[in-house]
Parts: sequence; structure tokens; C-alpha cells
Amino acid sequence: MSEIVFESIYKEIFPFWETISDADREYICRNSYRVTYPKGKNIHDGGECSGVIFVRSGSLRLYIMSDEGKEITLYRLHRGDLCMLSASCVLDSVTFEVFVDAEEDSECCVVSGPAFAAVSGRNPDIRIFALETAVSRFSDVMWVMQQILFMSMDKRLAIFLFDESVRTGSDTIALTHGQIARYMGSAREVVSRMLKYFASEGIVEASRGGVTILDKKRLRELAL
Repeated sequence: MSEIVFESIYKEIFPFWETISDADREYICRNSYRVTYPKGKNIHDGGECSGVIFVRSGSLRLYIMSDEGKEITLYRLHRGDLCMLSASCVLDSVTFEVFVDAEEDSECCVVSGPAFAAVSGRNPDIRIFALETAVSRFSDVMWVMQQILFMSMDKRLAIFLFDESVRTGSDTIALTHGQIARYMGSAREVVSRMLKYFASEGIVEASRGGVTILDKKRLRELAL
């Protein structure tokens, strides 16, 4: 991908683009690259600086992991979303380790972390943008923690299935029980048991490869 193409992309997604110098714009573009991550690929493994990632297609999952290997999904990124938490060298105030995986084949534009950090050091507008972008995602993180700490499992699962249906525009959720559990920070057995209950109530039809919503009204009532 040429620097001209990067220029046109960044002009649309970075509000500071017109306020920085031509040299800094050229430097960012020169230190950018396009990459396609295959499904299941780990993109960011905790502490290292993987750069600023812009999702052009596909889906990425950000999560934290306990010492025992238990994962809690913080949020997912889709087409048009920007990931700043993978650039730890830019956000040195973020001290916890975040992992990023490709949930499906994903095409991304990546700005080198050290290059972005160097330019942000000369331009306060960039640093403010980076912090605001990261902070804006903490509402998603707090929503996840609120669900885990204060909500029953049936309500959490209903919220997840309903939101996923709205996001995809389909009543069929093409996720395995294990994937759903990973997104919810739960155990696969717990999710399978709750899906079996939903199925017995005629709310969903569950299989190994996915879940089909049969009664969206009742699912929404459970989610409220």
C-alpha cells in the first residue's frame, strides 16, 4: 500500500492530521504498513508495543488474562475501529497488559508504535487524541466488569445474544459455545447449560456451531 493511500485513510480517521507538519505526516505514512491477520492470530501479546491498529475489515478481540490463563474479553473491534491499547509505547500511563487476537481474517493498517510515539511527542494534539481514544473504550470495559460482578448469568447471556444479533443484523449467532464463553469471561459448560435452558423455554435453538434466536421479545425482556 502506497504512502498516498495511507495519507487518504489517515486524513479521514485522524482529526489532528491537518494540524501537524508535512514532515510528520510523511513520517507516519512511511512507517505504516498493511497486514492481513489470519483468524486466530495473536496480534498483541501483552507488554510489547505493536503499534496503532486501524481495522479495515474483519474483527479483533481485546482481552486480559489471569495468571491461571482465564480470559476476560474487554471489547471487540470491527471495520472502521481504531486500537490504541496495542501501542503501549504511546500510552505509557496504561500499565496493565492487554492481548489482541484476530477473531476472523482481518485486514488492518498499522502505524509503527515508536514512530507514532515520536510524532506524538512533538504534537500535543496527537497525544490528546491517543488518550481520548483509549479513555473512550473504558466505558466498554466498565460495562463488562459491571456484568461480571453484578448480573446473573441468564441476563448476561441474553444481553450478549441480543447485542450480537443487533450488531450482525441476523437472528443466527455463528459462534460456538466456547467462543461465547470466552467473550463473556465464563466457562463453556456454564454457557452450554444456560443455552440449554433458553432452548427448553423456546427462546433459542442451540447447536455446536451457533445459536438461532427464536423468540427475540422474550430474549429482550431477559436482557432488560
